[in-house]
Amino acid sequence: MAQVLEFKLPDLGEGLTEAEIVRWLVEVGDVVAIDQPVVEVETAKAMVEVPCPYGGVVTARFGEEGTELPVGAPLITVAVGERPASGADDTASEGSGNVLVGYGTSEAPARRRRVRQERPLSGASATAGPTGAAAAPVHARAAGPAAAVATQAGEPSARVNGQATGLGADDGPVPVISPLVRRLARQNGLDLRELTGSGPDGLILRADVEYALRASVQGAMAAPAAEPHPRVAQAPSPALASRSSAPAAPGEIRTPLKGIRGAVADKLARSRREIPDATCWVDADATELMRARTAMNAAGGPKISLLALLARICTAALTRFPELNSTVDAEAREIVRFDHVHLGFAAQTDRGLVVPVVRDAQARDAESLTAEFARLTEAGRTGTLTPGELTGGTFTLNNYGVFGVDGSTPIINHPEAAMLGVGRIVPKPWVHEGELAVRQVVQLSLTFDHRVCDGGVAGGFLRYVADCVEQPAVLLRTL
Repeated sequence: MAQVLEFKLPDLGEGLTEAEIVRWLVEVGDVVAIDQPVVEVETAKAMVEVPCPYGGVVTARFGEEGTELPVGAPLITVAVGERPASGADDTASEGSGNVLVGYGTSEAPARRRRVRQERPLSGASATAGPTGAAAAPVHARAAGPAAAVATQAGEPSARVNGQATGLGADDGPVPVISPLVRRLARQNGLDLRELTGSGPDGLILRADVEYALRASVQGAMAAPAAEPHPRVAQAPSPALASRSSAPAAPGEIRTPLKGIRGAVADKLARSRREIPDATCWVDADATELMRARTAMNAAGGPKISLLALLARICTAALTRFPELNSTVDAEAREIVRFDHVHLGFAAQTDRGLVVPVVRDAQARDAESLTAEFARLTEAGRTGTLTPGELTGGTFTLNNYGVFGVDGSTPIINHPEAAMLGVGRIVPKPWVHEGELAVRQVVQLSLTFDHRVCDGGVAGGFLRYVADCVEQPAVLLRTL
């Protein structure tokens, strides 16, 4: 007899809590192989194909194209161990264990006996949020057992999806993997043991914590029974429910802040809320830089982009002023400095602004940087950037000159500490070697986190960048 297994929308990484179904790749009744892509979804970071870890016959699909589903909601059900009526071979009766896109296929995990532990419900006081207002107690959303976790005799801590939760015996087996979720709960005085996770195997997601905090702010002693829990199939997650559009008044057009636009809005708002930023700027004569690029490209070989030369200047400047290649750990009250430069660059696409990241940019020459910029830009236009290619940056280069503007005060790409902005390069009157001449002039602006350095460091960095733009030979000192 066939066993029907349910495949839920997995956590696609970096704390993403939902995804929109763009295109189904299978129909009900189709035979799928292990790790065959079954649906194309759009997250707040990229367009990705989601592979199913089971092989068999598709018996149901959940959600129409255009539907936004929370992580942990059912995607499809697959009957394994059943031969379809068409006579096609059954592909498999075991899953691969693969739950994250792009992580490859692994062997099916060993089956463990699952132990469900019941925990009496009790209130947990949620402390004040950013406004300092005291919150009402928060309780679990539904009576009954707490979330189950897989345990084995002799294991020192609970494990979820093969990863240690990091909780000791005093904390109890709370299935949370993401440190961001733990920190959000800790900052708001929320006891995770009071919550029932909506993710796979009871995994507690950020949406679950936000749901509980909203309930506390509203003074709810427990979630209303009529309000749907995100575990319910095809029901919107609590986070999504709060974003539902209000009726448009006459003359209004309302556009939901979701997907990339919503992610950008959240990140920019967080940056302005948490980072005490300051901006300094300088005009530079880019005539010699443009001539150097022309000479490089005339020498044959792959063409060198202007962005690659600016990136090379940035990495050299960060070697001299490493304070700006860092981040602030506010919780630990520490500045974390990096010995590598993962360089983000702003790219405008039809889907919105994205910031792909060039890994180890300090180890690349101009040709390698040009090729990597081109590859990531094309992936951004086609929506095929992976979450890994959109995260982990340590410094961002923003060439807003392509929009025909001279200057800007860019918002720092949280949690980085600085961003260099480059305006358009245009001919302007300029005093060169004591005489007035027409030169190619560019405005450079640096926005920096004032916690990591003072104006002297920021000004020194920007002056060095300007010197390299005006006299590219200065770079030879650091090559």
